Amino acid sequence: MLDLHRRSALVIAIGSSASLCPAWDISGVVIHLVAVEEMLLGSPPSAFADNLPFDRVVSASEEMSGLDPDALLARFHEVTAARRAELAALDADGFGTAVMTPVGPGTYGRFMDVRVFDHWVHEQDMRLPLGLPAHESGPAAERAIDEIEMSLPYIVGKRIGLPDAMSITFELTGPVERLMSLRVDGRAAPIEPTTDTDVVVTCDSTTFAMLACGRIDPDAPISDGSIQWVGDEQWGSTAARNLRFTM
Repeated sequence: MLDLHRRSALVIAIGSSASLCPAWDISGVVIHLVAVEEMLLGSPPSAFADNLPFDRVVSASEEMSGLDPDALLARFHEVTAARRAELAALDADGFGTAVMTPVGPGTYGRFMDVRVFDHWVHEQDMRLPLGLPAHESGPAAERAIDEIEMSLPYIVGKRIGLPDAMSITFELTGPVERLMSLRVDGRAAPIEPTTDTDVVVTCDSTTFAMLACGRIDPDAPISDGSIQWVGDEQWGSTAARNLRFTM
């Protein structure tokens, strides 16, 4: 629960401030989070076996666009509390239900993994511009980095375009600490984590996530030293500038 000072700051920001997400201001981010959870609220996992009714998200977003900041924040707390209660009551079979997810067919548990990632990234979209504590560590942050790590073969092979027979390591120095290495042999794939690769890119985990999600211009963290690399200069620079895999 937000303390009074932070809640007041967020209420003011909902009415006026830009977020890091290119598509929305802070009000738009809150509306998006609430609308998706309202789509899920009250339905068993089996209801999403074949498709996700995103038309409900659109209609809920349109309806909430007319709410004042206090009403919108209250709606967020109400829907979030109801969804947390639903998830707490769900058993292993429920989380194992086959459903459609935003990343293709999977289980309801996999869908909720994606929801944790979405919520955490959008939390940074709001907190960082406001200078509020950024919730950069803990289970949700770890889960968000997991999601990006799963996409590293695509990022390295397609976005960065690392050549065949080359290897790269991403060293996250914290708050989430992680060593992630990949090698290209026809296609990019994870290898045993090591710093003995052609290039090692080093940065903090929040900068890594914001770059991977297209939230910040790579030139800023490169200029201030928040992201650095050793080894092959060309491919270190290319990697630091081409981490984005989602928006």
